[in-house]
Amino acid sequence: MSTQQAGAAGAVKILLATHSAGKVAELKELLEPLLPGITVLSAADVNFAEPVEDAVTFEGNALIKARAAAAATGLISVADDSGLVVDVLGHAPGVFSARWSGHHGDDVANYQLLLAQLSDVPDAYRTARFFCSAVVVTPDGREATAGGEMRGKLLRQPRGTNGFGYDPIFQPEGETRSSAELTAEEKDAISHRGKAFRALAPEIVRLVAEG
Repeated sequence: MSTQQAGAAGAVKILLATHSAGKVAELKELLEPLLPGITVLSAADVNFAEPVEDAVTFEGNALIKARAAAAATGLISVADDSGLVVDVLGHAPGVFSARWSGHHGDDVANYQLLLAQLSDVPDAYRTARFFCSAVVVTPDGREATAGGEMRGKLLRQPRGTNGFGYDPIFQPEGETRSSAELTAEEKDAISHRGKAFRALAPEIVRLVAEG
């Protein structure tokens, strides 16, 4: 283990290539029981300019971020990419989920366009899933990947004010509520990102142990 990955007391440091404090807290909570005292840094904590994500798969975009972060910082780096996959649209919007309407990050415009595109699709064919790919990359080029999904269907009108993105129009399997009507804790328990991070956690531990 390099001096960059271990503090004075031997605590491990890894980087999560994101500016989201929520994602950082989520990953730290998952890893703490496996790596006591671990520090999970964000992109805001280090000198790291996020690269252009121009891959055509979730895993490809996550690897672009993690590889760039590991190369720039010398830290074991984790990244994720996720989006909505609609079966009847041939798995679109996929990696274009955040800019489906042509304006990156305009959540309302994105889901309103999607609803319009599916307006004449019967309920039985409105199946969809959120998918997340999470990856870990070491500075010397070792890599591991994991995925997670949350299946459900698309509603005809937005419901709820929690969450973000397509949450107001997505109803998870086994639920009568939209994702935007769930509490943060309820959503985290079934979310695609949580599943992906949980699946990746043992690989992070393995790579840390290998040094």
